[in-house]
Amino acid sequence: MSDLSEIVDSLENRISTLLDRHEKLKQSNQALKEELKILKSEQNQYLQDIEKWQDRCSSLKLANSMLGSDQYKRETKLKINALVREIDQCIVQLSE
Repeated sequence: MSDLSEIVDSLENRISTLLDRHEKLKQSNQALKEELKILKSEQNQYLQDIEKWQDRCSSLKLANSMLGSDQYKRETKLKINALVREIDQCIVQLSE
């Protein structure tokens, strides 16, 4: 009988240890989920900032080319041509 009692005690200890580990892992998992949520939010903010800076850079390039810089002259011409085509399409749609 003492062997059976020792086995039961051993199982109880192991179960208790497993339950403690399980609880710690659940807490760790929750903390990691919170951290992931924060990091995703930061990533979205950084992506928005990148997009905003790319737009600003594009605007500055366009302004620079309009001021006479030859460096972005081709890009400016392409942009103006695209805008003219858009305007032409709008005119065609309005005339229908």
